[in-house]
Amino acid sequence: MTRRLLALLLLWAWACAAQAYDITDDTGHVTRFATPPARIVSVLPSLTETVCALGACERLVAVDRYSNWPAAVRRLPQVGGGLDPSVEAIAALKPDLVLMATSSRAGVRLRALGLKVLQLEPRTGADVRRVVVTLGRALGVAGAEALLQRIDADVADAANALPASARGLRVYFEVSPAPHAAGRGSFIGELMHRLGLVNVIGPEQGPFPRINPEYVVRAAPDLIMASQRSLIDMARRPGWAGMAALREQRTCGFDAEQRDVLVRAGPRIAEGARLMVQCVRQHLDKR
Repeated sequence: MTRRLLALLLLWAWACAAQAYDITDDTGHVTRFATPPARIVSVLPSLTETVCALGACERLVAVDRYSNWPAAVRRLPQVGGGLDPSVEAIAALKPDLVLMATSSRAGVRLRALGLKVLQLEPRTGADVRRVVVTLGRALGVAGAEALLQRIDADVADAANALPASARGLRVYFEVSPAPHAAGRGSFIGELMHRLGLVNVIGPEQGPFPRINPEYVVRAAPDLIMASQRSLIDMARRPGWAGMAALREQRTCGFDAEQRDVLVRAGPRIAEGARLMVQCVRQHLDKR
């Protein structure tokens, strides 16, 4: 090998190393990328939505069965649920990157097959910001900060649209019928605070606690927000039929599409804030 050829090879190797970059996910795992990923599998809806909001929707080659926004992702192959995706189906697609929740144990198996995996699971507002920035870096796109600024501005607009008479309204927000609630430390609870609402679930219970139904009865919320499915059975829970919010129908039942918007910690947070504002305004109009 001539000195000139050796010098060229060393220069090429240095250039490749200079372009490489590392991304640390929420589990602390560090993944090195030589180039931005072009084939992505996402098995968490909030991450799917964030990839698309960052302008990289065309890089997705498969999603989980729950990813349904934007409409373009509904045409993609599905590789199972977020917690139990098909490792074989994902590997067959030969993705450059797999995005999944930290709570999924499939990450270990996928990495063992030589695939690059980022496990990210936003639960708070700070998590959302961090995940958007992390995905922007991983994808090699420059729109993360602009996206965050738009979200923040739109949430502020939603808050400004809420009448002053709604400030201090005590709200119970049910995430699922277990019942699991949105705590004050969750991104939903933080949105409620920005809107001037008071979450009846205390901060000591965590972001998304499974709660004792009696706790809600004692809290006596002014307004209940939940899915339409949850509302159907609420009055059957011990003591709940006597709550004024249920007796006087001070409730908002969100359909499936609206619930997706509200419970996903992704780029549609401001849309969720607007849904909350609409709910509160409807309640105020009934007074």
